[in-house]
Amino acid sequence: MSPIDRSRTVRRLAVALGFDLVGIAPAVSPPGYDHFLDWLAEGFAAGMGYLHRHAEARRHPEHVLPGVRSVVMVGLSYKPAEADPPESPRSGKVARYARGRDYHQVLWKRLGTLADRVGDAFPGSHCRAVADSAPLLERDFARLAGLGWIGKNTMLIHKQIGSYTVLGALLTDLDLEPDLPFGADHCGTCTRCLDACPTDAFAGPYRLDAGRCISYATIEHRGDLPDDLADSLHGWLFGCDICQEVCPWNRKAPPGRDPELAADPARAAPDLIDLLEADDEAIARLIRGSAMTRAKRSGMLRNAAALLAERGLSEALPALADRLEDEDPVVRAACARAMARIGNGKRAQSLGDEEGKAKQ
Repeated sequence: MSPIDRSRTVRRLAVALGFDLVGIAPAVSPPGYDHFLDWLAEGFAAGMGYLHRHAEARRHPEHVLPGVRSVVMVGLSYKPAEADPPESPRSGKVARYARGRDYHQVLWKRLGTLADRVGDAFPGSHCRAVADSAPLLERDFARLAGLGWIGKNTMLIHKQIGSYTVLGALLTDLDLEPDLPFGADHCGTCTRCLDACPTDAFAGPYRLDAGRCISYATIEHRGDLPDDLADSLHGWLFGCDICQEVCPWNRKAPPGRDPELAADPARAAPDLIDLLEADDEAIARLIRGSAMTRAKRSGMLRNAAALLAERGLSEALPALADRLEDEDPVVRAACARAMARIGNGKRAQSLGDEEGKAKQ
């Protein structure tokens, strides 16, 4: 069978499993590898030390699967069909990809099935499924596979389904006919994603400073949040979608059609005070099986306290006070800080009221 025929078979098998995007890239050193090294050298990875430790492994997919010859890239859209719930002072926003089932689990299972079927079709071949689980520059290979371009907000953008996508890869030692790489950049002169970021997390087009990113602060940052991060979450409890919300390519993109990634209404805008008052089992039920497990119990409660402090919500004081006895020192510190912030805000308002009365 020729590489072209093998590619057709693999693509047919992937499409049958419900992937929205399927493309094939050659197993080469990713074109953006030097840019990635420069990004690391500038300190833009913040506290994500694992990116430095595994930097060399990202030089070539051979480090992920010895003998690899082709990289089959797949994608799923997770754009919700329903409108976002109305915001309230007590609620926290959750990034859209984390509202449904954990996409890692969805991709791993489906890619595992694809690997089995490819193995049945081509006995003796070897495959490895990857979805954020190995040192691979997935967006680079998605572009090489013709699935879209990397936008100024560093997200992969597809002309039809936008950027609300999750990516996975199947590495194989099969010699497949690759797709043409996506060569165009359809961002043009648009800078809406850069301009909309409330924390100025972009050092420039295609250059994200993770240390200033709300998604990093609420998910990847471990331990206490520095004051500048804690006071700049802008309503986000987990992740952030602002740079995608303003992207013109997402306006007309259809909703995702995969039922496994459909949003759970309970995860779209959790009540922050209820979260602080919840027992461990209730917290586990909220985050279990979703991408929110990445922040763990500690991060979710820490972030909730920071949001309540940012809003100066005095009705949260009893719930915050109860958490001063929490077993987790990060949670205790976040709640103590929140109570101080809210208390100082009330004191400042009281002084302002008194000064106003004195002038009358």
